[in-house]
Amino acid sequence: MSSPPLVPPLKCQGIKTKLVSAIQKVADTREFSRWIEPFCGSGVVALNVQPKKALLCDTNLHIISLYQDIQSGKITAAIVKEFLTNEGEKLKAQGEPYFYEVRTRFNEAPTPLDFLFLNRSCFNGVIRFNRKGKFNVPYCHKPERFAQSYVTKITNQVRQIAQVLSTVDWTFEVRDFRETLAQAKAGDFVYADPPYAGRHVDYFNSWSDADEAALGTALGSLPCDFLLSTWHSNEFRKNTAIELVWSRADFYMLKREHFYHVGASEDLRHPMIEALISNFPMAETTPLLRPIEQPMLFALEPLTSAPPQMRSPAA
Repeated sequence: MSSPPLVPPLKCQGIKTKLVSAIQKVADTREFSRWIEPFCGSGVVALNVQPKKALLCDTNLHIISLYQDIQSGKITAAIVKEFLTNEGEKLKAQGEPYFYEVRTRFNEAPTPLDFLFLNRSCFNGVIRFNRKGKFNVPYCHKPERFAQSYVTKITNQVRQIAQVLSTVDWTFEVRDFRETLAQAKAGDFVYADPPYAGRHVDYFNSWSDADEAALGTALGSLPCDFLLSTWHSNEFRKNTAIELVWSRADFYMLKREHFYHVGASEDLRHPMIEALISNFPMAETTPLLRPIEQPMLFALEPLTSAPPQMRSPAA
């Protein structure tokens, strides 16, 4: 039986925990010398694939700063435990006013530890910044948020990622995706998980149709393999970028269906089809892990009826 995926200390909307096993299985079929992510976000994919060498970039400097400090040892599991325990006691005693006190403190003088505190005590773990680059997510209204078990859970997540970082050669940088992809060379492998067009965007991850088109052009011009994850469709609508940007004869798509929840009851469970798109043929596969009670569907299909331009696998 496979082990569950490693979970990073940051909560992110759209985190790829449920998709990571499929991404890893595809990546395992390719040979590469360096892993590149232009949208590393929570870092969950790299944390589980664990390439020996990687360039992990994001425009959100607070995410990058947190992982740089864990990597350097400036932030340790013990430091996180002490910080969240102390701050959690203040939150328990003062409630909502203390959350906003920390939020103001962070917006005036940001620190990775305050960022972690806000991420784990704000509404639904949303990472959102206003047009001035200020964190603006409201309180989760759980004054006992940092109970001992919850602090231990986060501490263990920090310890896990610190252990991984001690054995690999990873570089974390604040970069735009265009700058990141310009660094790609033959023998690299690019994994891209861009913001979803039409969903929540903010100061650090605003995303337009023009950005999506630019990403498609950049990935299609790479001298190496790439794998992109994006949403394909749900019962309400389809991702128009699939047809407008990603329907190329030299791209391939693997689809996965899973269920997401917007509430506690069964009738609020909705199916979502995710797409993995690459510039190399992907063998039909099944996930290493299955979500509870719900089947996953993978189907390999060309994006157009035109014959694909085959690429030689990496030497």
